[in-house]
Amino acid sequence: MTLPAVAVAVLAGQLDRHAGVGADGLVFPAPDGGYQRRSNFRRRIWLPATEAAGVPGLRFHDLRHTAATLAAATGATTRELMERIGHSSPAAALRYQHVMKDRDKAIAAALDRLAQAADTADGNGTQMARRRRKRTA
Repeated sequence: MTLPAVAVAVLAGQLDRHAGVGADGLVFPAPDGGYQRRSNFRRRIWLPATEAAGVPGLRFHDLRHTAATLAAATGATTRELMERIGHSSPAAALRYQHVMKDRDKAIAAALDRLAQAADTADGNGTQMARRRRKRTA
């Protein structure tokens, strides 16, 4: 999976400051350098971090859900979401396709851009399709 540049930059900083050495080094090691235990991570790192960020109650899995929802908002198809998130069914991928604030305005703006492009093109889409069909017939 390709990460957005903003995530790559944050992970690069994490690797520089905290990750273990070498190809087998842990990206998010425990304070003693070993593996993070789930219960310790939640209590020592996750809960204080969510409180400090002003989002108490945020679950770790909510990060995955947010990433999938944002990917859907970019216009990714259901199949692309399935591939990116690792779902085997469209039903699972559709759970992440929420209506986001102001998306209706973004959709209308995109439709305006399509209409403007059609105005500057040689005729409308129907006329163009009919001309192609005549040429191939």
